[in-house]
Amino acid sequence: MTFKRTVLQQLIQLCAPFRMFPTNLTPPERVQALIKQLHPLAPPTPFIRLGPRGDGGYVVPDDLHGIQACFSPGVGHISAFELACAERGMQVYMADASVEGPATHHPAFHFRKVFIGAMSDGQYLTLADWVTHELPADATGDLLLQMDIEGFEYEVLLATAPDLLQRFRIMIIEFHHLDQLWNKWFFHTASRAIVKLLQTHACVHIHPNNCCNIVRIGNIAIPPTMEFTFLRCDRLHGTTFRRDFPHPLDSDNTEKQRITLPVCWYGGA
Repeated sequence: MTFKRTVLQQLIQLCAPFRMFPTNLTPPERVQALIKQLHPLAPPTPFIRLGPRGDGGYVVPDDLHGIQACFSPGVGHISAFELACAERGMQVYMADASVEGPATHHPAFHFRKVFIGAMSDGQYLTLADWVTHELPADATGDLLLQMDIEGFEYEVLLATAPDLLQRFRIMIIEFHHLDQLWNKWFFHTASRAIVKLLQTHACVHIHPNNCCNIVRIGNIAIPPTMEFTFLRCDRLHGTTFRRDFPHPLDSDNTEKQRITLPVCWYGGA
């Protein structure tokens, strides 16, 4: 143990000038087990693309009828997805403290200059408080969540009560830093957030963002940033695993080299 600690201390000193820190590696079987839980299932309806080709558009099941509102934390400089939701009759609630407002405008748009996080404090608002502020107390209709908040998605999911997550029929979440699943301590937090979500929803689509290169260790390949589409479990009619990746509606996020979803992420095997 003394030898290990000495080596670790030396590694810390060597890595510090490069703003890096050594950490314990997550056992591969735990990473593989989490990935298997995310293998996409086939929804009962066909897929459509909401928003443009390229960044800002997402592949979702055509199960939008009756969804009364879209909550979209992380606005950035593209609002085409939100516009597509508004044109389908949804009220669209957006939040992002890094911009002054959405890139486009629509009568159904509602914007708050705040970040969504684990607690309501100054510039931050919890998802629960946000929904409470925006919707009438007696509102019971289904909702849609599109969340791209640069790594804060894990704390938001952990801080959100299951009964509120259950209100979202469809969730589109861009998970960031997925290569850090190899970091034992990041894995502990991120996996708990994902497993919590999977208690009420099933993954039906994954699209790797080609902003970053795939990280491979052994037979496990992880694109660092990926867009996941989740469908509430009561909307599923079976447990057939999908194998049709990439889907024809998928589109590269950037002009960098195209990457496809590694086979370890789908098929149910």
